[in-house]
Amino acid sequence: MSRGSGKGLSLKDKLDGNELDLSLCDLNEVPVRELAALPKATVLDLSCNNLISLPSDFCSLMHLVKLDLSKNRLQQLPLDFGRLVNLQHLDLLNNRLVTLPVSFAQLKNLKWLDLKDNPLDPVLAKVAGDCLDEKQCKQAAVKVLQHMKAIQSEQDRQRQRKLQAEREMEKKREAEQRAKEALERELRKREKAEEKERRRREYDAQKAAKQEMEKKTKKETVHTRKPASSSRPPQPPRHKPSWSRSVLRVLLFVLFCILCTLAACKLTELQHQPLCISVNTLYEDVVAALQNHKTLQNMLQHNSHQ
Repeated sequence: MSRGSGKGLSLKDKLDGNELDLSLCDLNEVPVRELAALPKATVLDLSCNNLISLPSDFCSLMHLVKLDLSKNRLQQLPLDFGRLVNLQHLDLLNNRLVTLPVSFAQLKNLKWLDLKDNPLDPVLAKVAGDCLDEKQCKQAAVKVLQHMKAIQSEQDRQRQRKLQAEREMEKKREAEQRAKEALERELRKREKAEEKERRRREYDAQKAAKQEMEKKTKKETVHTRKPASSSRPPQPPRHKPSWSRSVLRVLLFVLFCILCTLAACKLTELQHQPLCISVNTLYEDVVAALQNHKTLQNMLQHNSHQ
């Protein structure tokens, strides 16, 4: 195996107590798996190699207390570098670091830090200061931790503000949605009421039209009947013949028949017929009776005058 990967090294041969020296090994990668198998190696020296970056699983080496990464070509540290919570001494001299990950603020046990000879952000470089002696390196650790904690707090506040803004926006959207739904319900309710009122007006109009049609039909029927009765010419009132007039007519008719019969029996050849003989005899008897009646009446009148 190539030495540049570190897998051809015998790490146990380089382990001296709790110190593991892998400096000047021309490493391009960190043998994380082999290092994880040596939890007693709390002091790790990886200085003077060709490391450009650290793998993300490097942060699983939480047993590290002292770490020397000086004189490599590191451009950045893993985002979760703060998982190395037991780290107390960190040497990052002469690398290509510009910034540190925000999780760096979680290295609460860090007591010593060297960031010299890195193209640091001006603000971070000013905070870190020089690390020319033990005191300055300890101050650098304290100041950088405070600075990173402030950045972390600010990011947390920004995150909280963002979350709060998102919550407010969500509440606003929910309120707008509720208002929209309430408006839609109100519109549906209003449309339903308008539709009901429209159908009611149509019903009333149909009912009124039906009643008007019935009245019109009734009037037409009445008008049709009246001309039929009035078209008849007025007739004079009929007087019912009285009973006495009918009797009188019958008597006159009987008298006329008697006179005709009498004339026929007196003046025609029928006078020798048995019927006419009887009629003539009856006539003579009547005339004689009338004469007797007249004679009696004259006698009575004469007696009354006397």
